[in-house]
Amino acid sequence: MRSSLFLGLGLGALALSPAFAASHTVTVNTVQIFGTIDPAKISDYTDYMASANLYDGLANVDPNGNLVPELAEKWDVSPDATSVTFHIRPDAKFQDGSPVEAEDVVYSVERLLKINQGPANLFAGVLKPGSVEAIDPKSVKFTLLKTFSPFLATVPAIRIVNSKVVKANAGADDGQTYLSTHVASAGPYMLKSWDRGSQMTIERDPNYYRGWGEGPIDEVRFIITNDEATVRSMAASGELTMSSQYQSPDTYDALSKMPRFKIVTGVTPVAFYLKFNSKVAPTDDVHIRKAIALATDYDTIHNTIIPGGELTGPLPKTFAGAYLQTPAPKFDLEAAKAEIAKSGYAGKTDIPLSLTYVSSAKFEEELALLMQSNLQQIGFKVTLSGEPWNRVTEIATKVETTPNVTEVFFGPTYPSPDSMFYAQYDSKSAGTWASMEWLQNPEIDKMIDAARATGDSAAQTKIYKDLQQTLIDEQTDAFLETQVVRHAMDRCLDGYVPVPMQSFDYAFHKYKWTCS
Repeated sequence: MRSSLFLGLGLGALALSPAFAASHTVTVNTVQIFGTIDPAKISDYTDYMASANLYDGLANVDPNGNLVPELAEKWDVSPDATSVTFHIRPDAKFQDGSPVEAEDVVYSVERLLKINQGPANLFAGVLKPGSVEAIDPKSVKFTLLKTFSPFLATVPAIRIVNSKVVKANAGADDGQTYLSTHVASAGPYMLKSWDRGSQMTIERDPNYYRGWGEGPIDEVRFIITNDEATVRSMAASGELTMSSQYQSPDTYDALSKMPRFKIVTGVTPVAFYLKFNSKVAPTDDVHIRKAIALATDYDTIHNTIIPGGELTGPLPKTFAGAYLQTPAPKFDLEAAKAEIAKSGYAGKTDIPLSLTYVSSAKFEEELALLMQSNLQQIGFKVTLSGEPWNRVTEIATKVETTPNVTEVFFGPTYPSPDSMFYAQYDSKSAGTWASMEWLQNPEIDKMIDAARATGDSAAQTKIYKDLQQTLIDEQTDAFLETQVVRHAMDRCLDGYVPVPMQSFDYAFHKYKWTCS
């Protein structure tokens, strides 16, 4: 954190005016690059982190998962829940000072559906071109193609662009080239600089329509780090204000001993999985998947490598109403051998297995080495590959390049159990980093669709619980733990509160600098 004070001199006295107030710059490290700032293409935690600061949506999410107003001051749901009309705040404006109007919402959704990347998959079969219409300059109506019970929960993923600016710079690709390096938004922060491989800096829009509280963060510098030593060095030099949530326990311990830092923790709905590619050998065999899960030393992972919460299946306990209580997974090498004996690889040795992890996270490498050691004891020959995150997302696009096993964190992109199931296990999501299981299972698709289509909460809960049991029986993943976020934060910085929507807890409009 840097804090600078500019003083104006009066005649014989030192005066402080609002124009020369304290300026607060926060420096945060991230362990992966920002892939895109185009709100129609965002997909992972850094993309959503950028979007949560640079853009606003019609609505936002509070820490309890409730929808709260943002650009829209209110909304009306039709009696049959097939349409929703949003009413835009009269004072909502873009960063260039022009008003946010219904036509901007229409354009933003039409563009999202046309580009068909990032959040667009949330609305497949739910919205189509023409589904969103301007009723008047400040009212916009969404008409759904079918009943879709999580619809309101997905609305914060739609970030609104300034249609006039994007149309003027549309080029031949609907503004994708322009919005890859520019921002056309109503968000609280403006893009100051961005070097994709090393840093991004955003600065506060003093004219933001929702205003600012005391101690606002004027500038946020995101620095991409590739090793723990760099993070510790940044902290020791005074450059670092807030660590990423993906540091090793040793780094958190080291920073906690520095007087300037406090360690802030939060239980999150983000789950940590070993994702099994179900379409390539040998993980196309359910018994091999079960063997790998049984060869996973959960206690060592929880207690030593990366402390976290219990995860017994695909859905975290955060979604209490839909959560299926099942026994915790166990570490049992003898039981793992028995599963191999039931597989098509019975009696074989040196069964080839590829395991990929994110190279910039030391704890992921430690986990990979632990898995390699355990699996080689029961007959596997494990090839490890540490890759940068952008490479992981690239190899996930084809079944034949997706590894047998990949270490992946995944959390809800909207506050509904559907977010955990659809994005990971529905056939329409195959080819994305969230869906490296490549299930493409019609029965699972049918259950996900049925849960989305019913407005009966009891029926929906039963479907969700049956779906969880099916995924556990199929051993689609090894369910490692839920992420207990830890941040080393400057003692003067406040504002981190977990939110059940990807990276929305890093919207710095909600943070403040508490020291004078």
